[in-house]
Amino acid sequence: MNQYEVMYIIDTALEEQARADLINRFSGLVELNGGQVDRVDEWGKRRLAYAIDYKTEGYYVLMYIAAPADLPRELERNFQISDSVLRYMVIRFEGALPPKREPLKPYTPAHAAPAQEAAQAVEAPAAETTEAAEQE
Repeated sequence: MNQYEVMYIIDTALEEQARADLINRFSGLVELNGGQVDRVDEWGKRRLAYAIDYKTEGYYVLMYIAAPADLPRELERNFQISDSVLRYMVIRFEGALPPKREPLKPYTPAHAAPAQEAAQAVEAPAAETTEAAEQE
């Protein structure tokens, strides 16, 4: 059995339950055809590099599988049939699974970081004076 990395992008217009059903459908397809799903990482809604069918955002899903050599063709056929899948890619993967990616943190501009640290520093002495007043 070969290891594969499967990335597909789902339309964001799809409701949450329908999206979960679609992800489970593709995972079940792998197991039904003699493969094994090692891990499914849902990266969530991301901005696309370019518009696909006038859509600028997509829901990214990354799946690591171990499967027979004929399974990628069947997976790609099902991705093509599904109207909710915008793009997909199946590649052979060798080696150990990479660590799970953490979700991206919200962007904070570089000039805003010192202001946040200053605000935290101002709050800390106020808390110390409150504790000292309570002890008296």
